[in-house]
Amino acid sequence: MTAKPTSQVVSIPRALTVKELADLVGVTPIEVIKRLMTNGVMANQNQTIDYDTAAIIAVELGFDTEEEPAAEAAVAPAAVEEEEIVDDPASLKPRPPVVTILGHVDHGKTSLLDALRKTRVAAGEAGGITQHIGAYQVEMGGKLITFIDTPGHAAFTAMRARGAQVTDIAILVVAADDGVMPQTIEAINHALAAGVPIIVAINKIDMPAANPDRVKQQLTEHNIVVEDFGGDVIAVPVSATRGDGLADLLESINLVAEVGELKANPDRAASAVVIEAELDSSRGPIATVLVQSGTLRQGDALVVGETSGKVKAMFNDRGERIREAPPAFPAVIMGLESVPEAGERIRAVADERLARQVVEERRRRREAVEQTAHAHVNLDTLFNEISTGKLKELIIILKADVRGSAEAIKASLERLSNAEVKVKIIHSATGPVSDSDVMLAEASNGIIIAFNTRIDPSAKKRSDVSGVEIRSYAIIYQVLEDVEKALQGMLEPVFQTVIDGHAEVRQLFKSSRLGGIAGCFVTDGTLRRGSNVRVLRNNQELTRTRCEGLKRFADDVREVQTGYECGVVLSNFDKFLDGDVIEFIHEERVS
Repeated sequence: MTAKPTSQVVSIPRALTVKELADLVGVTPIEVIKRLMTNGVMANQNQTIDYDTAAIIAVELGFDTEEEPAAEAAVAPAAVEEEEIVDDPASLKPRPPVVTILGHVDHGKTSLLDALRKTRVAAGEAGGITQHIGAYQVEMGGKLITFIDTPGHAAFTAMRARGAQVTDIAILVVAADDGVMPQTIEAINHALAAGVPIIVAINKIDMPAANPDRVKQQLTEHNIVVEDFGGDVIAVPVSATRGDGLADLLESINLVAEVGELKANPDRAASAVVIEAELDSSRGPIATVLVQSGTLRQGDALVVGETSGKVKAMFNDRGERIREAPPAFPAVIMGLESVPEAGERIRAVADERLARQVVEERRRRREAVEQTAHAHVNLDTLFNEISTGKLKELIIILKADVRGSAEAIKASLERLSNAEVKVKIIHSATGPVSDSDVMLAEASNGIIIAFNTRIDPSAKKRSDVSGVEIRSYAIIYQVLEDVEKALQGMLEPVFQTVIDGHAEVRQLFKSSRLGGIAGCFVTDGTLRRGSNVRVLRNNQELTRTRCEGLKRFADDVREVQTGYECGVVLSNFDKFLDGDVIEFIHEERVS
């Protein structure tokens, strides 16, 4: 089939399927697929492509192109995006603050939440057991405060990574007898990256070893200066077990909320965010949502990410059925078609037909975007980002083997800032790169630098999906050199460490010719003779060396795969213990 006359202009939507493009330009889908392939795009006739890709094919076929003006289907998504709605200041009314509690494990976050929950029950507001829905409200002095009960700062940042900045105030819980711990530092960095006010709750003041002043001093080392030390961060001594200081904590929250002048418009279509969701065997998909603006009502048609639904029933945190939820109010809703993810944004729309239309348009746009590479910042594209004015800060999460290295690298990197871009280290700590680090980088559009430390397999998998760049180094000057070259647009090809497999040491053998031999079981991957290896004990690296030999029974072999036993001989190392892990690795060029 031949194309239409050259002079004809074809109007192409922002996203469409290959078959729809073929119909528009009057050729077969096979012809479009062939031309896509010559342009490096692999797609079948039902896959979605974006306007730019479609326009290239149309021009090749002799057409002039224009982007299709916004029709009903295209207007619908714009109408449900939070950024498109600007409320009249006169329509804004005060709303309760939304508070998240963060801190180190065992410092009393859960106990504090329970104590605050009992405060409301004691006030006679509950009339029954409070059900756990991930969020609840407490009243203090006639004013409501909404608490989000997240499993920790990782969940807090996971929601931020999805664009859901729901928290107004972060409560940092620090045990008075334990002081600032690694997870406390991580929580501080997550809260600072979110840009929310922080209130410090110094818990366990009833313990004999309690030392609140030491806690305040330690906090100053991490950019948290409390009022007692001349700063602007409120610190409240509390005891979750005895109930001491809870009223002062709630009063401090109200004070910070008043300063923030938190307001929302309750008289428009609701926008909300999913706190948590699950599939209930009897009620179907249910979601705990926090209303951010407008008022959510029973019967509203909803759009949640790429699913839709209608509010069939709503409940508050006491399990009572409600008909509407105003701003900053948590509610459990029923009626969604599938289970949404935490952090998904929700918008109420005119009717279910429009909701389905919006979901379909969002799906098309996502598929079109997936045709392009990740837009996440990385060192290779950094200079172009700076040149086009898109980047003003290079956000870095730094993980190192020891504190001294981390501090030295941090100070050196911050000195690389120039007039075009500022190098900003938002989190620096010791230990392997974790899921939490990747989520923080994703939420902040940053990169991760790992110095002489491992990358957890789950963190590597998450970084591959999200497009977050993780760079591993063993020499400090290489870190500084790469970042400096990236800022100047001169980055040379780099290599990354790839893990081939792991072997667990289960028995030790001695050989007069070879020395110590580790009898191992291959837990995953493939072990190859001649590979570089890391020996790990209790998840800590003992040494890096080379695999000199692999044996299966009496035979020398080149490789051993998952599920088999073998003998491993390493160069210059044979001090194995039962339970040691040998990690086989190689260097791979990434750019």
